[in-house]
Amino acid sequence: MAIKRNRRFHAEIATSALSDIMFFLLLFFLIISTLASPNVIVPLPEAKEDVKPIADPVEPTVVITENNQYVLMPGGSLDKPLTFEQIKPLAAAEVEKSGKPKLRIAGHKKASYEAVFNILSLAQANGWDPILAYDK
Repeated sequence: MAIKRNRRFHAEIATSALSDIMFFLLLFFLIISTLASPNVIVPLPEAKEDVKPIADPVEPTVVITENNQYVLMPGGSLDKPLTFEQIKPLAAAEVEKSGKPKLRIAGHKKASYEAVFNILSLAQANGWDPILAYDK
């Protein structure tokens, strides 16, 4: 049995280095365009005025201690933290007294999510706007 071999020539183009070259060209043009004008790709926002934090917040503040207990400011003392059941009526009275339906929440970095979530759910149940305070 005679086996015939196909001896035709097939032209091939090596494209393995093409992707590397295209990547380096893209990177080069991206760097050059940002050096020419830094705001070409993403325009950066500019502040219209200086915003400074309020030293004494107008809203009542619930401070969550490291032991997951609560202190209501102003008027509360860090020496006498309260439980969640004790803080509920006091927070409602402070929000009513302030006249704004807002409650600021400041938690210790070791406070549990459950303690923060309890205050958030209290604010939601009463229709208050919760404000989460943080330390820079």
